[in-house]
Amino acid sequence: MTKSTKAPTALFALIFAITSVATSADLFEIDKAHSRVGFAVKHMVISTVRGEFTDYSATILFDENDVTKSSIEGTINVASITTGNERRDNHLRSGDFFDAEQYPEIKFKSEKVVKTDDGYVMHGDLTIRDVTKKVDIPFKVTGIIDDPWGNRRVGIEASLTINRFDFGVSWNQTLDKGGLVAGKEVDIELLLEATRKI
Repeated sequence: MTKSTKAPTALFALIFAITSVATSADLFEIDKAHSRVGFAVKHMVISTVRGEFTDYSATILFDENDVTKSSIEGTINVASITTGNERRDNHLRSGDFFDAEQYPEIKFKSEKVVKTDDGYVMHGDLTIRDVTKKVDIPFKVTGIIDDPWGNRRVGIEASLTINRFDFGVSWNQTLDKGGLVAGKEVDIELLLEATRKI
């Protein structure tokens, strides 16, 4: 009798705990008018070329009471790449680089968020050209507010550096002194503003 009473109680407790975790985070959507998905890469060793992707989407589950319970799953439309130079952008879309026709999307899916001394780190899977690698993305929550129209907003700034060769983006032309026309390392910058969906 005692055993049958405890079993349902334990089951209900487990269900309650799972439900609490699942519903503690709110769904947010990116406000593209105030966000940027950008990158920078060295050109001929001596200068830096900057660009961005203008078409992207994400499902953000954000827990403002415990950010470590937050998660994100995002997709970038590769063809939306722009550096302000049409010839260069077409080259980046080609098979030499991203091959946007065959691999039209860059994807990221988080696995966990860890608190650090000066912010957080999001661990997850980054997929480029169908190559998936584990990455760690340091980020900061720059603010959480209610705007004048009653929308709950959160600001997030994140950055990381990847080696493009690791993802098969391996076009390479060497300079006379050994440097690369386009650097291997790519700095990625995410400046995101998101609003809570009601």
